[in-house]
Amino acid sequence: MGTKNKPVALVVDDERQIQRLLRLALEAEGYLIHEARTGQEGLAAVAFRRPDVVILDLGLPDMDGTEVIKRLREWSKVPILILSVRQGIEEKVEALDIGADDYLTKPFHTDELMARLRVILRHSAVAPGEAVFESGPLRIDFLSRTVSIAGKEVRLTATEYALIRVLAQNLGRIVTHRQLLREVWGPDAEERSQYLRVYMNHLRKKTERDPAQPRLIKTEPGIGYRMIAK
Repeated sequence: MGTKNKPVALVVDDERQIQRLLRLALEAEGYLIHEARTGQEGLAAVAFRRPDVVILDLGLPDMDGTEVIKRLREWSKVPILILSVRQGIEEKVEALDIGADDYLTKPFHTDELMARLRVILRHSAVAPGEAVFESGPLRIDFLSRTVSIAGKEVRLTATEYALIRVLAQNLGRIVTHRQLLREVWGPDAEERSQYLRVYMNHLRKKTERDPAQPRLIKTEPGIGYRMIAK
C-alpha cells in the first residue's frame, strides 16, 4: 500500500479549494496525494499512479463522474469514494450501483471523510488492476480501449470490444452465454443468444488467424466461451 506503507489517494476534482482542503486533511492523516482535474486525467492517473483509493467528484469539466466510474470498473477494482454536491437519492443509488464504494455529499466534515476512507481501505484487499492486458499475441489497453494482435491494431466496434474485454477479465474461465449477454447488452438481453453468435463470429474474424479453428476464444458447447491463456 503506497510508499513506505503510506496509503495513496487520488483526488479527481476541478475545484481548487476542495483540492487544497483535501490535500491538507489527507496529508495530516499520512496519505500521499495525487490530483487530477478532469475525468481523463483521473483515468490515466489510476493506471500510472496506482492509488489505494480514488476520491471522485461527479461534476467534472470533460465527462460526468458516473462515466469515470463505469470506465474504471472495466478494468480496475480500486475503491472509489464519491464526493459531490449532488444530494438526490437517485444520483447516490446510480453511483453505488455502477461501482462506487461510498458517497459523501458536499459540504462535508473531514472527520467523517477520514472515517469512511478507513472503512473503505479496511475492506479493500484487492489489487487496483492493470490498465493493459497481455496474453500471447493479444494486447488490450483498457485505458484507450484499443486491441492489437501481434502488434497490429484491430478495429473493433463497441460491442466487439465489450465482448473481448469481459472474456479477457475472465481469462481461462468459462463465461456463460447469459453472463456475456447480461454484461454486454444488459439484463433484458439474457435470452437473446442470437446476438452473441453473430458478434462472436465478427470478433473471431478480426482476431483469429483461422476463425473456423479458433485458438484465442474457445466455444464451450451449450455453456459459453472461454479465452485461452497463452
